[in-house]
Amino acid sequence: MKIRDIRHVGLLSPAIEAHARFYPEAWGLQSAGEDRQVRYFRGVSVEHHILSLHPAQRRGLHHLAFSVDGREAVDAAAIELEREGIPLVARPAGLDEPGGGYGLRFLDPENRCIELSAGVAEHPNGGSGENDGPRRLCHVGLNTPQFEQTVAFYTDVLGFRVSDWIEDQLVFLRCGRRHHVIVFTRADHASVNHVAYAMADVNDLMKGVARLRARGQEPEWGPGRHGPGNNIFCYYRDPGGYVNEFSSDLAYIEDEATHEPAVWRRAPETMDYWGTAGSPGPEVRKAMAGDPDPGWTAKGIVED
Repeated sequence: MKIRDIRHVGLLSPAIEAHARFYPEAWGLQSAGEDRQVRYFRGVSVEHHILSLHPAQRRGLHHLAFSVDGREAVDAAAIELEREGIPLVARPAGLDEPGGGYGLRFLDPENRCIELSAGVAEHPNGGSGENDGPRRLCHVGLNTPQFEQTVAFYTDVLGFRVSDWIEDQLVFLRCGRRHHVIVFTRADHASVNHVAYAMADVNDLMKGVARLRARGQEPEWGPGRHGPGNNIFCYYRDPGGYVNEFSSDLAYIEDEATHEPAVWRRAPETMDYWGTAGSPGPEVRKAMAGDPDPGWTAKGIVED
């Protein structure tokens, strides 16, 4: 299906005011507008927004957006999805949200809403060169009780490729050369595990740590370095209860033709190669488990 890259994530927020203040004041994002109570935030890149917060009575994924190459690719994706019997919740059309563009939305096998889009407005010059906040969305971690079926859908139907595994418990999927844009974790229920934001380098990552520390917020896990993906990490909880990750130095796949996914052991050195962070504690593990998410068609979304 020739998906190019991860674009943005939409999250449901039962505490929209506190949640929305956190991202520009503490996390380092910039406002990208507000529309029908939904708050949009950008990083230091040309992407119009990388996060949207949607008022709701519950937590969960509102939608996850990816870019494709042009209107023709959106139309071709619609034909392929319908051929596979996959329900479209929004047929190809102009997108009614800040940044505009042309896209569609469909549901994956666990009722997650996925957006494919092209032609979204970009910010000139990618923002301020002095801003040390997140550059873009790095990846989204999702929990699934249907691990094999979900991995098959994202690889066989949507065209993602497997970069690495952690035993049969986690899989790292890519759509370009960056090691992963989605991580699926085997779990008891579908939910959001974490959202990772790409920093320019380890210096900006540590500046983010210092910025949060100045506000009295210490890391939930990290800093450390993951084995799969080789990225430096530091995890926090936001006011909505979601787990966020500062991430830098993510590995790139050098040669698509020769890359063979590795199967890593589920061991402390796999989760933290340096050994500086140790294992995640019970509180952050509980937060990563997330609330059971019934998906797009369930009640509880205020603005929809």
